Amino acid sequence: MSAPEPAFAGKVALVTGAATGIGRATALAFARAGAAVVAADIAAEEGQKTVADILAEGGQARFFQVDVSDNASVETMVESTVRWFGRLDCAHNNAGMLVQEVAINEMAEAAWDRVLAVNLKGVFLCMKHEIQQMRSQGGGGAIVNTTSVTAFRTVLNSAAYSCSKAGIVALTRIGAAENGQAGIRINAIAPAGIETPMLAQGLGEDEERRRNAAKTRVLGRLGQPEEAAQAVLWLCSPRASYITGHTMAVDGGVLAAP
Repeated sequence: MSAPEPAFAGKVALVTGAATGIGRATALAFARAGAAVVAADIAAEEGQKTVADILAEGGQARFFQVDVSDNASVETMVESTVRWFGRLDCAHNNAGMLVQEVAINEMAEAAWDRVLAVNLKGVFLCMKHEIQQMRSQGGGGAIVNTTSVTAFRTVLNSAAYSCSKAGIVALTRIGAAENGQAGIRINAIAPAGIETPMLAQGLGEDEERRRNAAKTRVLGRLGQPEEAAQAVLWLCSPRASYITGHTMAVDGGVLAAP
């Protein structure tokens, strides 16, 4: 009996924030499942490493250096995806940033503006151009945005980050409602405690903070980027064909913790 065809054979996937962490894991997972992948990030060297690793495994991939807060850059990213691979079937809007933990009354306006520009406006711009392309193909497609459990729980000194992530939940829901009739499904994942460079930035070198973070999870451990990537692929797959407008927690049980 012949081996089954890869789940995303013949599909084209676009992943932002693909240089490291969840985005890198998702780009690799899409490629291993048969998709042609555009790995996009502002960090060129690390993003090109993701592409090189995909090519080394026999996959198809191209790198695009993108600033998701800039409309022209995002528009060109989507246009380049179609020029390279002919269409766009799946997108993971994952690019994001943290800001130094600070109380609202001490936060600089510039810091607020930058986080909202990358995390929220960036997802809006990506959705806008991805949806336009998917509709121009006759409809159909799947988009997954990366939000965070901070959209649903109070984390002190994280106003800009938490508000940007809460906005993504609303964008996901509204985008799903506006595009369901076109066959475009739009969902989100809300990770927490995934061992990425961003988590390391947030926790620093304090091992006690890491242990305490693990203890807040019902599963009692931190997660791996590959675990979040599998949630993205499932939401983009036909197995999730009746799911849209949904935000899936990938948090080891933080939101379920007593």
